[in-house]
Amino acid sequence: MSKSRQKKINHKFESRHRARELAAQFLYSMDLCPWQEFEPALELFLGAGSPAEAELPEVKDYCRFLVRGAWERRGEADELLLRVVTGWRPERMVSVDRSILRLTIFEGFLNKELPVNSAISEAVEIARFFGADESARFVNGVLARVVRHLFPEEA
Repeated sequence: MSKSRQKKINHKFESRHRARELAAQFLYSMDLCPWQEFEPALELFLGAGSPAEAELPEVKDYCRFLVRGAWERRGEADELLLRVVTGWRPERMVSVDRSILRLTIFEGFLNKELPVNSAISEAVEIARFFGADESARFVNGVLARVVRHLFPEEA
């Protein structure tokens, strides 16, 4: 593979990873303040004067895609979580973990934008960075249960 092609792949990977980090942060903020109107809150989050203001356009665009999809389909994600996690209703989960799980379920399982293993790796990485001490392990375990539930023949 040429160096320029490798550079483009790395740039796309880094841009998508940054978009996922921002999406997890935004979903977390919406989870904590559900009375906010979604679109104005998103534009404020990504707009002038925000920490995300300097992000590349492709990062902001993919972040918008992710948060809109994860927010619109959070009911489906929560239903799936209810089926696979015994004793933990989504509303009892740590908000950061719940936001990361909703994002990953949307991107990797519902919308299939990313291969499942890659989606899980990204989720664990983001949980490790933004979550509590046990968040990465919790997110990984929940997503493993989602895989076993959705793809029992592969388990």
